[in-house]
Amino acid sequence: MITLAVDTSVTTTSVALLEEDDTLAELFIHTGRNHAEVLLPAIERLLGSVGVEKGQIDLFAVTVGPGSFTGLRVGTSTVKGLAFVLQKPVVGVCTLDALALNVPHPDAPVTICPMVDAGRGEVYTALYLPSGPDAYEKTLQECVVRPGEFLGSINGEVVFLGGGAEKHRKLINNVLPDRSSFAPSRFNHVRACAVGIVGRKRFRNGDISDIITLTPDYLRTSYATEVD
Repeated sequence: MITLAVDTSVTTTSVALLEEDDTLAELFIHTGRNHAEVLLPAIERLLGSVGVEKGQIDLFAVTVGPGSFTGLRVGTSTVKGLAFVLQKPVVGVCTLDALALNVPHPDAPVTICPMVDAGRGEVYTALYLPSGPDAYEKTLQECVVRPGEFLGSINGEVVFLGGGAEKHRKLINNVLPDRSSFAPSRFNHVRACAVGIVGRKRFRNGDISDIITLTPDYLRTSYATEVD
């Protein structure tokens, strides 16, 4: 199965092509939020680099939020358009699910806490526990919180990652001085290959999105434009 995965959830644009769970090619562009300008050319370049035609794509996976209002809208509308023309299935992927997958499977039990900056001093976040290679159990559903009010509720050792965690690193260290660690900065961005892996798992479980009703999940629509 060939999967085309797309992420435009925050400041980066990432596209990847996977055959089963193996990444054939991936493009990662960190030039700001000009997703509308770079996404389609990036997809064309990605497919051309490995000689795959659009008609060979079996599945589309795309981050649907939380994240940037404009970025999510560009990513979902682009993928929906391609999938509709090609009559292929689409799977929407939570941004935080894909971000959590950046953390290598730890040897000891540890909570994974991805954070995406939500503006207004808040972050989008969720909590995960490792449950196997490339697998995490979500123990707290995605939500929007103020870090100072949220951090004290987390038990045990915690690994933080994402732009929101980096922005609030000092606060995290103050609240959880002996229980917090941070993933390397290269893990702070969503990678489309992770979106593809999560999307394929959901597809195998029969969790396929309706191409007509698939829309971004902003978590707080009225404030969404503030993180654009």
